[in-house]
Amino acid sequence: MTVAKGVAVTTVLVVDDEPQIVRALRINLTARGYDVRTAHDGAAALRAAAESKPDVVVLDLGLPDIDGAEVIEGLRGWTTVPIIVLSARGDSGDKVRALDAGADDYVTKPFGMDELLARLRAAVRRGATSAAPAEEAVVEAESFTVDLAAKKVRRDGAEVHLTPTEWGILELLVRNRGKLVPQKQVLHEVWGPAYAGETHYLRVYLAQLRRKLEPRPSRPRHLITEPGMGYRFEL
Repeated sequence: MTVAKGVAVTTVLVVDDEPQIVRALRINLTARGYDVRTAHDGAAALRAAAESKPDVVVLDLGLPDIDGAEVIEGLRGWTTVPIIVLSARGDSGDKVRALDAGADDYVTKPFGMDELLARLRAAVRRGATSAAPAEEAVVEAESFTVDLAAKKVRRDGAEVHLTPTEWGILELLVRNRGKLVPQKQVLHEVWGPAYAGETHYLRVYLAQLRRKLEPRPSRPRHLITEPGMGYRFEL
C-alpha cells in the first residue's frame, strides 16, 4: 500500500499480455483511486511484485514466457498477497491447478468490470485482515543469495543448480530462517507424510546442499544441524 498526500492507496499489480485488457483495467482502477502497476509476462510480474509489494495481484494464466500457475507458485514462495486469476481458460482443471498453486479467486474472460471490481475489493479486505508480515523475496546470506520468487540460488555471481528436493529443503529452511525446523516437518513437507521416519534422507540432502552452498561444508555457517531435533537456516 502506498501513501499519496497522506492517504493510503491500494496498489494493484495487473499481469496480462493483452494491451486492451491492461488499458481497460488501468483506466477503471485508476479512476477508482487505485495505484496500478503492470507487467506483460511472468518474469516481469515476479520482479514487479518484489519491488512494489502490491496489495493485490490480478493475473492472466496465458503469459508468453511462464505459465500463470508457475507465477503464482513463485509469489507464494515469499508472499501471501491476494491473487485473482483473470483468464480465458474456463476448464475446471486449469481452475483447480491455479487455486491449488495459491490463487485466491478465479474470474473467466470475458468478464464484467463491476464483478471484477467487487471481487478485487473482497480480496483486498481479506488480505488486510489476514495479512502476515511480508517476507523478503530475495534473501542474502553471507555466502549465497536465495531468490524465493524466481526459485533460484546464486553463489559468487553464478547460478547454482539445485534439484527439486534440494530446493524444497532450502526454501523451507529459508522461509523459517532463525527458527528450528523439526526433522519430521522437513520430511513431511518435502517428501510427504509417508516419509516421516526416513531421517537418513535428510543427512544425504543436507550434505549435498552444504557442498554446493557453504564455503566450508564440514563447518557450516548457514545450514545448521540441531542433533536429534532438526535444522536451522542462519544468515
